[in-house]
Amino acid sequence: METQRKGLAFWLLTAFFALFVLFLYGPMIAVFILSFQGPSGGMTFPMRGVSLHWFTDLFSSTRYGDLGDAFWRSIALSLLVMLITVVVSFFAGLGFRRRFWGSGALFYLAIVSLVMPGILTGLGIGTIFQSLGLRTSWLVSGLGAHLSWTLPFGLLIMFAVLNRFNGSWEEAARDAGARPGQVLWMVTLPIVFPGLIAVALFGLTLSYDEYPRSLLTVGTRNTLPIHIANLTANVTTPALYAIGTLTTLLSLLVIALSFGAISLATRKRK
Repeated sequence: METQRKGLAFWLLTAFFALFVLFLYGPMIAVFILSFQGPSGGMTFPMRGVSLHWFTDLFSSTRYGDLGDAFWRSIALSLLVMLITVVVSFFAGLGFRRRFWGSGALFYLAIVSLVMPGILTGLGIGTIFQSLGLRTSWLVSGLGAHLSWTLPFGLLIMFAVLNRFNGSWEEAARDAGARPGQVLWMVTLPIVFPGLIAVALFGLTLSYDEYPRSLLTVGTRNTLPIHIANLTANVTTPALYAIGTLTTLLSLLVIALSFGAISLATRKRK
């Protein structure tokens, strides 16, 4: 009887996990498949041929607006956000290794934007710029809005990494005559490098995909998520799925490069 119960529980958990995976990846797989529709295909099944028509249409047709500019704008913004997030998170993590007056309040102040709805954060930033008589732009107000989303994640990751950091390695380097800058560059940084890769990955992907905080802060020059959202109002072809496939492949490439960098850093440490 006990064996039957364990067997039933196993199959129930297996079925639940299979449904979870289907729910999680099913839409992405459907978008990937439908992006290869034939020229006469629609946005739903069944497939009407298989081709790369909608991928080439993205780059040859003018009905998609400044899609290329929006893409490169999002890339530039996400790279800048990634760089700032990595640098600030790293040095903030080092600073919080020692307790100081007000550290608790500063920590909660730094991560409070995680519980604030993104659209309200963007609305607040846009309102402040309007009150000051400033124009919103993707490189100023948009950058600040994205950092309000990526920095808390970067800080939390670095706090977790440095919480397990063994300070005796730094002490050994100082005892051997290493200067503070050498300890930071040759001891601390290589050890926490995988954590920095994780921070960079979060910063890049969160900024690249961000919509709510961008909507009211990037001004008239839209980022890619806003441009895609606008396209859904007047484009009813599998070209939208082709955009989704390309952006997903780009994200997977970034993840693969990140894991490669972590693997390379681990090998060098050995």
